Amino acid sequence: MSNNNEKKTRSERDSMGEMQVPADALYGASTRRAALNFPISGLRFPRRFIKALGQVKLAAAQTNAELGVVDKKTAEAVVSAAQEVIDGKTDDHFVVDIFQTGSGTSTNMNANEVIARRAAAAQGGQSKIHPNDHVNFGQSSNDVVPTALHVSAASALNEDLLPALHTLRESLQNKSKEFWDIIKTGRTHLQDATPIRLGQEFLGYAGQVQSGERRVRQALGELCEVALGGTAVGTGINTHPAFSEKTCARLGQMTGLPIHETPNHFQAQSSLDNCVAASGALKTLAVSLTKIANDIRWLGSGPRAGIGELDVPAVQPGSSIMPGKVNPVICESVLMVCAQVIGNDAAIAVGGQSGNFEINLTMPLVAYDLLQSIELLAAASKNLATQCIDGLKATSRGPEMVERGLAMCTSLAPIIGYDAAAAIAKEAAKTGKTIREVARERTDLSEERLRELLDPALMVEPSAERVGAGGG
Repeated sequence: MSNNNEKKTRSERDSMGEMQVPADALYGASTRRAALNFPISGLRFPRRFIKALGQVKLAAAQTNAELGVVDKKTAEAVVSAAQEVIDGKTDDHFVVDIFQTGSGTSTNMNANEVIARRAAAAQGGQSKIHPNDHVNFGQSSNDVVPTALHVSAASALNEDLLPALHTLRESLQNKSKEFWDIIKTGRTHLQDATPIRLGQEFLGYAGQVQSGERRVRQALGELCEVALGGTAVGTGINTHPAFSEKTCARLGQMTGLPIHETPNHFQAQSSLDNCVAASGALKTLAVSLTKIANDIRWLGSGPRAGIGELDVPAVQPGSSIMPGKVNPVICESVLMVCAQVIGNDAAIAVGGQSGNFEINLTMPLVAYDLLQSIELLAAASKNLATQCIDGLKATSRGPEMVERGLAMCTSLAPIIGYDAAAAIAKEAAKTGKTIREVARERTDLSEERLRELLDPALMVEPSAERVGAGGG
């Protein structure tokens, strides 16, 4: 033991020899070495990954008991201890930095040591439960860590992100219906374009989110294929032939997901392609949310000196110096989340490139960034829906500006020709008159015909008969 001025320690041994470990730590020598070797960032594996790691260990222990390769009482003690890991009761004892050995071996051993010590304690300390020989039996860090990565990411997509996207899509669809009768000026290149329904704009946003949901489901399906059973290099050395199938079935029961053994262990352990693909889906979603959040900011800009077509919910004061100013802060938080997710995707892509022969060497980094992206997008999507979209109100600005829109002349082009219509638009821009006013002066179209051609309601849902009507 150390002196009274230092934290008390106990002596533990691993294959490299003796190591002093904090007396109250549940981990052992291997974890302590890793904690000392990697004083890098203070970042740790997130709760969901540790939970998935516990689930793998619990399912493995049950399978090993069923197969008769681990003593039943020992396996039962391991199951009980692994449940504590799943429940978060041992989180304080997972102390290894994210920036560690690229295989995540240090964190796998962290789990093995914590579970072994808790399992031995559950048996009154009467038996010795070994981190490698019992908790890790039939496994390798090289198949356990990518399996925990896939299980945790798939669970996060299923339990957090997809429900959040469903909430956001419903909010956007509801606003589309609410705003359907509001006709405003469309914009392309940030310039006035032909009229559009405000509800049609929101229908577009809902479609982006719906496409994002589809991509996330595709990614979820790929993540349900796991590497467990390949052990060190994919050959399955030192594990029972039935181990993976039985353990994956148990993981499926725990998570409610179709977890299954990969048909090709060599690709599953030497690459992180499924994680890279999942991150790509998240990046695409981040790009979509960036578009939606930016549009809402622009449509709510002003409110007097900007576009001002939307009234964005006021959730907090916007300025420490300008009284009464309100900013679109919910949208701004979404934009920062999206920037982080896009940055994470770049790191994950580099990580995916870092497979050398039979193993990828960036698994902790990819796990951390992928899970963070899922968590951030889920929280931001739900918050955008409830704190912003649900409270949006349309102002009268959009409909009021439709008649003054220069692109109204577009519906005249099939009747009087492009050049004549362009001349009307230029004169309207120069004089401040409306397209209708100039068309009265420069064409022989009747008032009734102009009323039909320049009706915004017809312009947002054009018909073939109207476009091909000809002269008059």
